[in-house]
Amino acid sequence: MRLLFIEDDSTIVSFVGQGLRQAGFTVAHAADGSSGLSLALTEPFDAAIVDIMLPVMDGLTVVQALRQRRVCLPVLILSARRALDERVQGLQIGADDYLTKPFAFTELLARMRALLRRGTAQPASTTLTVGELHIDLLARSVRRGDRRIDLQPREFSLLEYMARNAGWVLSKTMILERVWDLHFDPGTNVVESRVCRLRDKIDQPADAPMIHTVRGVGYVLRPPA
Repeated sequence: MRLLFIEDDSTIVSFVGQGLRQAGFTVAHAADGSSGLSLALTEPFDAAIVDIMLPVMDGLTVVQALRQRRVCLPVLILSARRALDERVQGLQIGADDYLTKPFAFTELLARMRALLRRGTAQPASTTLTVGELHIDLLARSVRRGDRRIDLQPREFSLLEYMARNAGWVLSKTMILERVWDLHFDPGTNVVESRVCRLRDKIDQPADAPMIHTVRGVGYVLRPPA
C-alpha cells in the first residue's frame, strides 16, 4: 500500500513515517500543500494523510481541490485544532476521517487501515481465527487446534492485538501504545519478555511457529505456511 503524507512538522514526519513503514506501507512525503496536491494528481496512492496547517496551500484547500478534480483518494486529515466547526468543514469538503493532535500512532494506523478496507468491512465478531488459532473474545479463551491455551490478561491482550493485525509487523512502539497504553519507551524489555512467554504457549515444540520476530522491526502473527 502506498500512502501520501502531507505534513510540515519534521518530528511528526519522522515518527509517523517510520511507524507506517514498519507497518508495511510505502510512504511518499510532501512538506507543503502545493507539492502534496501535485503528487496526488500525478502519482498513484492508496490513501493520504493531510495536515491542515501547511505552508503555501492549507490542507482543506488540498482536499477540496482533489474532490473538485474527482480524485477519490481516501483522506485522513490531521489538525492541532479541536474546534467542531473545522472538523465538520473538513468532512463536508470531502475528507474521509479526522484526527486531532496530539494522537497515538496506533489510532492513526487503525484509522488508516479502516479507510483502506472501507466498503468491505464484515459484521463485528466475537471470535478471531488465524489459521488453527481460535480466540473467543467473550469467554477470553484461546485454542490452537484441540489444545487449550491459558493466558494471563496481558498475554491475552497482546495476542488479541496481534491476531487483529495478523500478517502485519507490529513494532515495539505500537505494542507499548496499544497493549500497555504507554506513549514512551520505558527502557525495559517488557515487550520482548511478554512476547517470548506468549510464544512459548502458542508455539510449543510440536507446532509450526506462528509468532515471528522480524529483526530490528518487531513481531508478526501469521498462520503456518
